[in-house]
Order: sequence, then structure tokens, then C-alpha cells
Amino acid sequence: MTSKELKKYFKDHLVPKKLYKIGGHHKNRICLDKTDKGWAVFFQDNKERIGVMNFVDEASACNSMKDELRKLMEQLYGITWAPAK
Repeated sequence: MTSKELKKYFKDHLVPKKLYKIGGHHKNRICLDKTDKGWAVFFQDNKERIGVMNFVDEASACNSMKDELRKLMEQLYGITWAPAK
């Protein structure tokens, strides 16, 4: 899965944009960003990145972000989709 495909997936599954940022970072969102060593998924809290998970490939980072958003959607709204396999 690519970041472009992930954006479409979130749109198709009605994930509110206020929960995530793909490509960069935004306060109080789960973020997916390209780094000099690969990809990172993290929560941006004001100016601090919390729970940074680093990945060497885009697909692994996208799957991780998808799983984090799935858990968040379940906690906040009581709705979810099947976990990634």
C-alpha cells in the first residue's frame, strides 16, 4: 500500500481528516511522514512527536498507520474495519 492508496482508503472508510496527516505533521493527529531513513508514523502533540515508529518501506508504514487509525476509530466512534493481515 502506498500513501496515496492509504488516503483513498481512509476516505472510503469515512475516517475524519482531523485524526490524521499523511505527508508531514499536524498538531494532535496521527502522522505518516517520509524521513531520510525511510518512513515514520507518530502522534504529533504540539511540537513533540510521540510514539515514533520507524519503517524502511512505505507499505509497512502505511499498514501501521492504518492499524493505529483503526484502533482510534474504534475507541472514539465504536466503529472499525478488519485489521490488516
